Amino acid sequence: MSKVIAVVEGSTEQTFVREVLAPWLWNGSQVELVASPAGKPGKNGGNSYARVRRDIINHLRNPHFTGVTTFFDFYGMPLSWPGRTDARTKSHASKPSIVENAIRNDITADAGEDLTSRLYPYVQMYEFEALLFSDTTALPEVMRNASSKQRLDAIREDFGTPEEINDSPNTAPSKRIEHIFPFFRKPLHGVLAAKRITIEVMLGACPHFEQWVALLGSLGGQEGK
Repeated sequence: MSKVIAVVEGSTEQTFVREVLAPWLWNGSQVELVASPAGKPGKNGGNSYARVRRDIINHLRNPHFTGVTTFFDFYGMPLSWPGRTDARTKSHASKPSIVENAIRNDITADAGEDLTSRLYPYVQMYEFEALLFSDTTALPEVMRNASSKQRLDAIREDFGTPEEINDSPNTAPSKRIEHIFPFFRKPLHGVLAAKRITIEVMLGACPHFEQWVALLGSLGGQEGK
């Protein structure tokens, strides 16, 4: 059995991992994925890189974990994060890998290559809510507003993949959803919609997410050091 811990941005990501992604990985690859919001126990997560960095290194030093990963949105990520400033001017396809590689390089410089061989940073493009555009029937069902599907479809058709829905303060995936559903609450409605959509559908619609999940699945059968 392999055990992987994800340092995540907050309670929504933690719940998504626990209730949607982790069961799928366990059933398909025998990978036990657990999520830990960045920061102090009992507190909601955050996107302070210093705090995230500290948590990542502490988890890497735990020999029981086969791997350590992350789950943070590119949208809203402070420019103080490694690679974040450089990624602003790059193509959509290269943005996440620039940040992910920069995180790995930064932590390697402190913790050493032996530990960071088990580090698999992941940056969600552009944020968690993009995954909910993988199937535009789920949110209208959860929010009990069937007529809203046409508006979601119109947004989805403007982009090649849900991960390309942009990160402006007015047009990021979360902002578009909140404009359609004023009572949308990500920790509740977002996770309920994700369950309806299923991981399989998200994998087919979101290529960077698919790469990450495939990587985690490939750790099945490995053991911590």
